[in-house]
Amino acid sequence: MTEYRPPRRANWLQIGWLLGFLMLGGWVMSLIGVLFWERRDMARPAAAIVVLGAAQYVGHPSPVLRARLDHAIDLWRRGFAPRIIFTGGFGNRDTTSEAAVSQRYAIDHGVPSDAILIENSGRTTAESLKRVSSLMDAAPSREVILVSDPFHSLRVSILARRFDLIPFTSPTRSSPISHNKREAWKYTFAESMKVPIAFLLERRP
Repeated sequence: MTEYRPPRRANWLQIGWLLGFLMLGGWVMSLIGVLFWERRDMARPAAAIVVLGAAQYVGHPSPVLRARLDHAIDLWRRGFAPRIIFTGGFGNRDTTSEAAVSQRYAIDHGVPSDAILIENSGRTTAESLKRVSSLMDAAPSREVILVSDPFHSLRVSILARRFDLIPFTSPTRSSPISHNKREAWKYTFAESMKVPIAFLLERRP
């Protein structure tokens, strides 16, 4: 007669350790991905240059936004794309949007108004890129150059693909964040937490 053996109980401590290692491994891979994409400049001829918004102060671009704008304008002058799309909505108590401030800055720096489109209703990166996708419906292709800070490159690329865009990231190197190692690492670590969410959880808004 076979000896009865009760079913083995789950060892919750072992399961907890396993889940912890999996989460740690996923975060490490995310951090490596963010660091890798930070160093890539994939600029190539495309249908449009898309500038991700950043803060503006009373109608003037913040230093972070200005660095993105200068890089995008340089790409436009070099003939990488015929138009620029500026994104960025209204902050609390703002009377103008980040996109409108970007538009004025670009016009003041020689970009003709008919080469500019703006998206000023998005409050998040995902919302902005969804609306950019709609603006690209009439374009000859869905290839876009995404301009932001280096730490942002991987996540914006993931989100752009979610909205059927073909992204090529070209991060600015003149942002004050990039010139401050402590700040750069702070944003890089924060972004490494957001990337898995964008990849696994963040759906079309």
